[in-house]
Amino acid sequence: MVQSRLLDIAISEFGAKGLEGASTRGIAAAAGTAMSSITYHYGGKEGLYLAAADRIAERMAAVMGEPIELSPEIATDDAAGARARIHRILGRLADKMASADSADWTLFVLREQMKPSEAFERIYGGVMGQMVRQLGDLVCIVTGHRNVRTARIATITLLGQVVALRSSHATCLKLLERDTLEPSDILDIKARIDANIDAILDSMRAEEQGQA
Repeated sequence: MVQSRLLDIAISEFGAKGLEGASTRGIAAAAGTAMSSITYHYGGKEGLYLAAADRIAERMAAVMGEPIELSPEIATDDAAGARARIHRILGRLADKMASADSADWTLFVLREQMKPSEAFERIYGGVMGQMVRQLGDLVCIVTGHRNVRTARIATITLLGQVVALRSSHATCLKLLERDTLEPSDILDIKARIDANIDAILDSMRAEEQGQA
């Protein structure tokens, strides 16, 4: 389908060059369609950019929606269940960040992280926002922290180690002396992420119990 291909190419171009640097003429040509189709369907470059953001939100929902939306609610006294959910969400995200399939849209999102626009609001308004808010709630359950801000700060650090698989991809390869991440590398990295998650949660739980 031409429109689907057009959006995929737009995501790649906008991710690599930004809104200002990308060429709608080049995007249309690569998609095998006329420039007029961009104007007709999206109103122009800015409209295409927002449509690309909506497409990314859909992709993220397809990848991350199941562990967030379909899983049963975690009781506020189910620390073990909440911990397992955190590992599951971040494990799924780590797999995606380590995959070359995510390179185009994560680059788009990283640009929006640094200079957010309406496009970021559309992306965050989907499963991304649900994911980070749920992680904050789960951290509260596991650690016993009643301070939501403290839990959300911890969520930032938990997410950071996972997102680094894509945002610092070249550094990861240099450190591991690889041209590409091997399956064994990804397993080892995920094991370390799991250990880090538990260390952070256990430390926060100990802090909260010490203050009780």
